[in-house]
Amino acid sequence: MYQAYQLGENVSVTLNLLSLGPERKVKCYNRYFINEHVFHTEEYAQSRKTYNSGVRVKGSTSNEFEVKYFGKLKDVIKLQYHSE
Repeated sequence: MYQAYQLGENVSVTLNLLSLGPERKVKCYNRYFINEHVFHTEEYAQSRKTYNSGVRVKGSTSNEFEVKYFGKLKDVIKLQYHSE
């Protein structure tokens, strides 16, 4: 971003704000609802009879091979980015 600015290139306001990174204030949750599924953190799920804290994410490596990552939800953190 700084190099684009130095070169006098037009940079959109949105891209400029995104380059600042997330705000310092975040919200933390012990569960998350998405696409009609509920995910719980491991700690929250310990007191439940049934729970879903397992997560699988498709990703890619630097050489663009698809990789599947498996894990358990430890924290749910919502980041807020700067806006106009």
